[in-house]
Amino acid sequence: MKKIMKIAAMLTLIALCAVMVISCGKTETPKDTAAPAPDTTAAPGTAAPAPDTAGADDNVIVMCTNASFPPYEFVENGEITGIDAEIAAKIAEKLGMTLKIEDMEFSALIPAVQSGLADFAMAGMTVNEERLQSVNFSTSYATGVQVVIIPEGSDIASLDDLNGKKIGVQLATTGDIYATDDYGEENVEEYATGNDAVLALTQGKVDAVIIDNEPAKAYVAANEGLTILSTEYAVEDYAIAIAKENTELLDKVNAALAELIDDGVVTEIVNKYIG
Repeated sequence: MKKIMKIAAMLTLIALCAVMVISCGKTETPKDTAAPAPDTTAAPGTAAPAPDTAGADDNVIVMCTNASFPPYEFVENGEITGIDAEIAAKIAEKLGMTLKIEDMEFSALIPAVQSGLADFAMAGMTVNEERLQSVNFSTSYATGVQVVIIPEGSDIASLDDLNGKKIGVQLATTGDIYATDDYGEENVEEYATGNDAVLALTQGKVDAVIIDNEPAKAYVAANEGLTILSTEYAVEDYAIAIAKENTELLDKVNAALAELIDDGVVTEIVNKYIG
């Protein structure tokens, strides 16, 4: 009998140990285990956040330009200044807004306005039929003259002498458009900036450069051995480019510009740089 009781006690002890082993063998999740990342997938039909564009801040108006076109726009002490920059600042002031200027290649200006990356473009930009197909233009605020820069002693004495010559131009400018039409695409060398075109002229890579009169005078003053052909190449009007669909801004800009012209502010700014 004692033997039976002893065996029963041993069996009970074994059973208790088994329960303890099973209990101790359970694995608990550590308290510092990271929780699953929240689901950030947008709900069906929900658009992702759009990148910042012009007009995202209602109090900021964005002007795009090509700041290598003195005296209309150029960089001085790290800031973009010039005729266009000052007129734009006055327009923004009339509209009760803060002006922001974005510098880019001239060929990118109209696409920037069309896409909404800029509210308007000012860069000594001429109104012509080709551009009018893409953007609207404000009232003209200045008159530009296209001229020809040549080396001193050049055999180019008239516009007719440009036939068969290599002509440097700034890409997508009216100088580029007119020269290609008049003298053939094969005779026109396009450069990203007017400065690059003039540099090519000083290096003998082109025979002449067609560019606006005011920057032409600045380039000639800065580069010994260059001169401007006495015959004007073209006369044109400068205006502000605005997206076709943004007629509200066009009306506001024209109203502000009319006041600035009537008050003599535009003439004062132009005379400050040109005289």
